[in-house]
Amino acid sequence: MKASQRGRVQRLSITSEALAGNWLGDPHERAIPVYLPPGYDEGRGDYPVLYCLAGFTGTGESHLAWKGWAESLPERLDRLLAHDEIGPMLVVLPDCWTRLGGSQYINSATCGRYDDYLGEVIAAVDGSLRTKASARHRGVFGKSSGGFGAMVQSMLHPERWGAAACHSGDAFFEFCFWNELPKTLNVVNRAGGVAPFLQGFARKRKRSNAEVHAMMLLAMAACFDPQPEHPDGFELPVDLLTGEVRPERWARWLAWDPVRMIPNSIDVLAGLRALHIDCGDRDQYHLHYGARQMRNALVRGGVGHTYEEFPDNHSSIGYRMDVSLPILWKAVR
Repeated sequence: MKASQRGRVQRLSITSEALAGNWLGDPHERAIPVYLPPGYDEGRGDYPVLYCLAGFTGTGESHLAWKGWAESLPERLDRLLAHDEIGPMLVVLPDCWTRLGGSQYINSATCGRYDDYLGEVIAAVDGSLRTKASARHRGVFGKSSGGFGAMVQSMLHPERWGAAACHSGDAFFEFCFWNELPKTLNVVNRAGGVAPFLQGFARKRKRSNAEVHAMMLLAMAACFDPQPEHPDGFELPVDLLTGEVRPERWARWLAWDPVRMIPNSIDVLAGLRALHIDCGDRDQYHLHYGARQMRNALVRGGVGHTYEEFPDNHSSIGYRMDVSLPILWKAVR
């Protein structure tokens, strides 16, 4: 592919009021990569925009990295453009990383106001680059925690988004998170509690898969049930030593489950120009069950959408963007 047929990445610098002074002490100054399509610098017209939300432990920069036997997101976009499967558009890669590994793209008194921050990113992109600055020409997509973010954002903010795609997004929390809690308790208790675990995790040169998954559950507690008055900033929805359920805490998690949110958001979702959901049929986190329940809730509500299960698990499924990106492009162009 000739250089003239490739897009380029520009980084915007954002000083966020929403993230300033956040409880975790994470930076409120962020660099936001934006993919600009071939021909952008010729200065002709405005462009629709997609926002790509990274999964847990990822950030916008993750989609730019070289990978063996795989494409970066800019390479994928260049290829799809060259084959006329999508048209020219901007793709924004927000930095929503926290020291707990992620933000779920919602406001949290512990993790930070990442929902509000996304609004700031949109304003900065529309104010700095040639965009079609309306929800009609703006879409959001992501995988895993990013897929969760895309679904929740599309329900919370019809004024922001006109289309959404959710790849293997967190849903039906009883299967995707509840099953991880006993393993999390084992890891945290071996460390001597939440605070010692977090301190040790930060110091380690190498973290085990079990430790990363334990961090994921702690991050979810900080996102879904923030308690900034607590020394740790959150509590798990079960007793650390006995595993006894704490219903009032677990209820706060469930309020964010897309399976439960969809029935109360039918009118908003029906207003989207496109909604795509897919998931591997052997997802390690059992997310295909949540995807099926989201599909059923959309069908019951009469919301138009596309849905697909594919023969794979949760890992290395970036190729699914070859399905979602053309759908989103047609919706926002």
